[in-house]
Amino acid sequence: MLQPRIAKELTRIMGDRVLLGELDRAYYSYDCSFFARQNHYFPDAVVLPRSVEEVAAVMKIAFANRIPVTPRGAGSGAAGGSVPVQGGIVMDLSFWNDIEEVDAENMQAFVRPGVVHAELNKYLAKYNLFFPPDPGSTRMCTLGGMVANNSSGLRAVKYGTTEQYVLGLEVVLPDGRVITTGGPQCRAIKNVTGYNLTKLFVGSEGTLGVITKIRLRLWPRPAARGIVMAVYRELDQAPQTVLEVYRAGIMPSGIEILDESAIKAVNLYRPEINLPDARAILLFEVDGNPASVEWEGREISTIAARRAAAVEWSTDPQRMAELWQGRGVVAAAAAKLRPGGTRIFAGEDVSVPLNRVAAMLEKIRALSSQYGIPAVTYGHIGDGNIHTAVIVNPDSEAELAAAGRLVDAIHRAAIECGGVTTGEHGVGVARSDYSAEELGKSLAVMRQIKNILDPEGIMNPGKIFPRPKNAGAGTKPAQSQPITQHRS
Repeated sequence: MLQPRIAKELTRIMGDRVLLGELDRAYYSYDCSFFARQNHYFPDAVVLPRSVEEVAAVMKIAFANRIPVTPRGAGSGAAGGSVPVQGGIVMDLSFWNDIEEVDAENMQAFVRPGVVHAELNKYLAKYNLFFPPDPGSTRMCTLGGMVANNSSGLRAVKYGTTEQYVLGLEVVLPDGRVITTGGPQCRAIKNVTGYNLTKLFVGSEGTLGVITKIRLRLWPRPAARGIVMAVYRELDQAPQTVLEVYRAGIMPSGIEILDESAIKAVNLYRPEINLPDARAILLFEVDGNPASVEWEGREISTIAARRAAAVEWSTDPQRMAELWQGRGVVAAAAAKLRPGGTRIFAGEDVSVPLNRVAAMLEKIRALSSQYGIPAVTYGHIGDGNIHTAVIVNPDSEAELAAAGRLVDAIHRAAIECGGVTTGEHGVGVARSDYSAEELGKSLAVMRQIKNILDPEGIMNPGKIFPRPKNAGAGTKPAQSQPITQHRS
């Protein structure tokens, strides 16, 4: 447990925003990942800061006493990234949700890490601006978490990932120092002065410091949108259509795929959606000015019709919402493929080359059959990011073990075909054992950077870098040990 003097010092700084009770700490022992379901890691304390001064003060205490600190947003991650695998302090930043300024003339906003993605875009609508990255968890994920994991999602095809919109960051380093990357007074969009420290922290998963303020670049809201739905009798025809659309010089804002497993799951979950029975469905979204949207939509429809059994094009908002609904519910619908089954988040985020998408989908289907574990596949086909929903009986130890082997096989299949184990959800602890194989010699350089910025190894330890071979399951509160030195 936390040493009494440390608990007293934290309480002096944070008041009643220090949580030490067993139930409070248990709440912070998990995220959405299968890893957190299998292991239980409890923090020794939870703090809820609301100022950079509070964050810095906590970090100075942690640094001086070699206490691990795990930054946390909404806890919606799928890789164990916000789970305190070495105990210590969890720093919950989700309550620090101020939109401090919108500089509309310079097309940027200054926000605190707890701002929820959907709430930011709702606020920006009155300026006719928006923050383009669009993760599926838009109503719950926080901007701090998005930056820490370099999130993307549905519209990364055209608009890219979070890192392309981060102009600067306020970061509290492990020793309590506060820095502002991108220039403390800078509001310029273009800036090549010095090392690009901003990009160093984006995607670092909380292992290098605590992000306390974000300067975001914004885009004008598109005046029009449209959607094409194409239905296929053969799976490999769908990726070929995507490549033909690109060759035609068209860049949709989003391209999504649902294979037959996803289609079946959606129709079981919401029969009124009534998706066509097919091997695959593609959804192409285009946006921009009304004339260009109309032209692109018609061109995509023409290209898709060469292989698709059916094609539909619409700019009607109601019909577009209906067509997107099937994609929107597939994650929740996946468990319907098996009565009493539970969807687990593991092996859910592989990313492969565009010309290997069909092969990877077929490989996942074969592996699912081999291990006897149902799996639903869907995702962002436009950039090769495939999501797999593995369905298990959570009360069967044999099935959980088989699911673990299936997930490992999916990860290794992605690497073998020139892809990676994660396209947008992050490494965390769940995929850290693949880092050496995926990153090669650059992993050693990453360790050097980590050791320079975090010499005591207290920042979100156990993440990204491969785990020690003897790393086991977590502990429940009664088994917590006194805090000693921790290193990643």
